[in-house]
Amino acid sequence: MVNDLFDRIQKNKGPLGKWASQAEGYYVFPKLEGPLSNRMMFHGKEVINWSINDYLGLSNHPEVRKIDTEAAAEYGAAYPMGARMMSGHTTVHEQLQDELAAFVKKEAAYLLNFGYQGMLSIIDALVTKNDVIVYDVDSHACIIDGVRLHMGKRFTYKHNDIESLEKNLERATKMAETTGGGILVITEGVFGMRGQQGKLKEIVALKDKYSFRLLVDDAHGFGTLGATGAGAGEEQGCQDGIDVYFSTFAKSMASIGAFVAADKDIIDYLKYNLRSQMFAKSLPMIFTKGALKRLELLKTQPELKAKLWENVNMLQNGLKTRGFNIGDTNTCVTPVYLEGSIPEAMVMVNDLRENYNIFLSIVVYPVIPKGIILLRMIPTATHTKEDIEETLAAYEAIREKLENGTYKKIAEETTVDVSNV
Repeated sequence: MVNDLFDRIQKNKGPLGKWASQAEGYYVFPKLEGPLSNRMMFHGKEVINWSINDYLGLSNHPEVRKIDTEAAAEYGAAYPMGARMMSGHTTVHEQLQDELAAFVKKEAAYLLNFGYQGMLSIIDALVTKNDVIVYDVDSHACIIDGVRLHMGKRFTYKHNDIESLEKNLERATKMAETTGGGILVITEGVFGMRGQQGKLKEIVALKDKYSFRLLVDDAHGFGTLGATGAGAGEEQGCQDGIDVYFSTFAKSMASIGAFVAADKDIIDYLKYNLRSQMFAKSLPMIFTKGALKRLELLKTQPELKAKLWENVNMLQNGLKTRGFNIGDTNTCVTPVYLEGSIPEAMVMVNDLRENYNIFLSIVVYPVIPKGIILLRMIPTATHTKEDIEETLAAYEAIREKLENGTYKKIAEETTVDVSNV
């Protein structure tokens, strides 16, 4: 008997999908309206917005808006048409690549149309079935999905645990000696959920003992870390030890697209072997010219990063002073860990949005362990002292309601499906 493929889908909506009837349009797929900013509109009221990755506030920077508008008027949304290898290549794409490579101190770079599919394709292109991948267990979904494509052996190591990494490098070395392959280690410059930097300096140091190449996804580090904003490798003084450096434009650059940087021979190889770029449309000129302007501002307006970190420090120090657990974040990403169930978390976030005008991201099981609520905030250069003070006051109020059982009581009195929670 052959089952109908859709039977399973009807019965099992997935760990997040099962909440759709109660969550969609509010907790997930919410509709924020108005210009991207520290304050936006949600369900008809103004809220302080802690849930966009516009770290440097470039989305509405007047110079950025001007170049975006001019590029749209000159080229439209389609130009250039086709994949880069066939008909979608321009001197502007080359210029952006050269400037990105110089900024992150690599010989060459290659422009990608999207970050997620770009990372998948990079992993796929770098390894064969004879090679072994060793990667941090808390890696972003784009890395995990890229590793899924790998036909050879792969090992995970405990998050940011160098001892665990070494044990797995020993396993990988024995395996690679058998297959005749090599080893690729993958980690992140900044882990976007919890905010820790990857231990890049310690990983690079292991090259003295083991033979491997290092791929780093620095989506949250690019533009926010390092003396010049060149990322986590610059911050930790080990950029030279990163063999393949990757970042997206969807964070500090407030746009679409991504890039990969490495030695020229590696980039030349990737140019001809990245399936996500060979068989997909080139990054449109609007985003390419826009990225050039954004990169220029990263280099010429350090006050943007300085203001970002002023806000980060004010927010994080305020939370710690008030006794909140923000983990061991050492980046702009600001998590707050509380104890409670998913129903309590939903009631709490509703309270934050409706009564305190605070909009932020909520993270619960299965992304983090059961019984833990993670409220993640992304400070930006556009946030104000008033935004931070209002948010800190709101946090004190919701903590009291969580601890005295107010949210639990409300959750029990409402129709919240707690099956399998």
